[in-house]
Amino acid sequence: MEKIYFIGINGIGMSGLAKIMKLKGYDVYGADLSRNYITEELENLGIKIYSEHLAQNIFDVDLVVASSAIKLDNPEMSKAKELGIKIIKRGELLSILMNKEKGIAVAGTHGKTTTSSMLGSVLLDIDPTIVVGGILPEIGSNARCGKSDIFVAEADESDNSFLHLTPEISIITNIEADHLENHGSLENIKKSFKQFMDQTKKMILVCDDCPETLEMIKNRKNIKTYSIKSEKSDIIATDIRIEDFKTKFKVTIDGEIFGEFELSIPGNHNIQNALPVIYLAKIYGIPKEVIADKLLKFKGAKRRYDILHSDKIRIIDDYAHHPTEIKATIQGAKTIEKNKTIAIFQPHRYSRVNFLLNDFKDSFEGVDEVILMPVYSAGEKNEFGVTLEKLKDKIGHKHCTIIKENEEIERMVQTEKGLATFLFMGAGNISNLAHTIADNIGRARNEVI
Repeated sequence: MEKIYFIGINGIGMSGLAKIMKLKGYDVYGADLSRNYITEELENLGIKIYSEHLAQNIFDVDLVVASSAIKLDNPEMSKAKELGIKIIKRGELLSILMNKEKGIAVAGTHGKTTTSSMLGSVLLDIDPTIVVGGILPEIGSNARCGKSDIFVAEADESDNSFLHLTPEISIITNIEADHLENHGSLENIKKSFKQFMDQTKKMILVCDDCPETLEMIKNRKNIKTYSIKSEKSDIIATDIRIEDFKTKFKVTIDGEIFGEFELSIPGNHNIQNALPVIYLAKIYGIPKEVIADKLLKFKGAKRRYDILHSDKIRIIDDYAHHPTEIKATIQGAKTIEKNKTIAIFQPHRYSRVNFLLNDFKDSFEGVDEVILMPVYSAGEKNEFGVTLEKLKDKIGHKHCTIIKENEEIERMVQTEKGLATFLFMGAGNISNLAHTIADNIGRARNEVI
């Protein structure tokens, strides 16, 4: 296998694997309809990226890797089938790479990108390979090709691609109903996680603050639990407090105090994310002082409470789109944001809004205002009768407004007279809007100066 073609190469998961394969010496090509901040990095590595999905792009190719978002009637998929070229999904390629190494797979409905990114950054001194679903500032990318046999990766349950993996160690952050357009029910999701746990060879680290994970670890012998609530867990955070905009806490491992740590990113959910990282770093021989230093310096993966502008106006870019993620992000924000907070939310996929509609009730509790933007469809048709008015009613916030135009959002932010934090949330292209507004505010401020 010499030449690999990625259909949908600019996606956060696909691009990381494309980079790894290029660094391993393969000829890598691909196509994507949109360019983003990752495209230039891939092109600088010598990867040819086509801007259209055309049949003629597929020639002299040994393997095609297709994103889960690619439809079967895609011209490149059709051509590859016609030529008899092997086609695999992103998760299958990840398994080919990881299953040969000492894999550490991070799974869960929420928190897996932050946890895997945090783990990768703390373990950098032992030179791991890293493939995560966000841009990790410590490596300036979503992937790195290490020289050791440690392989840290985010394991995606959305389409069950994580079931291709047989890691030595797995982390399960939580289990909740999501991606029901693929799974159908929470019970099916739990079955998939059970199989994933069965396929883990040595150790499973599980957050037992989640009721669904508690139920699934009964009678398993290869489990280590972590918690910010239960004194019965193997790895516990206690004495949690906020000081100088930092979250501080003590960690006890197997009944013995291991040390005190600080995080620069807010929220109890990030303490939960840090606990398995601290434990594994200790197992791999990373000195406690190094662990503490790297955790303090960790600013989060891109789009995880990403501070784009901070002055009288603060602009935060965050990936939260599931109601539970929204609640966690707001909870974290309120520990450090003392000014008026306005959440600007772009719902993600009509199917997801439909399945999770009831869960949005009170999900924005804690912010002063909520702005709803049009649903980011991700190519879906609105077959569910989803409307912003229905979502607004379900959210139930007394200061909730629907704004459909980006220009109106920007005017609102730029004309804000007082101290305020604007929290842009969603998994679609709302990040582009947040960056544009932050850049424009910064530019205008410099012009005044």
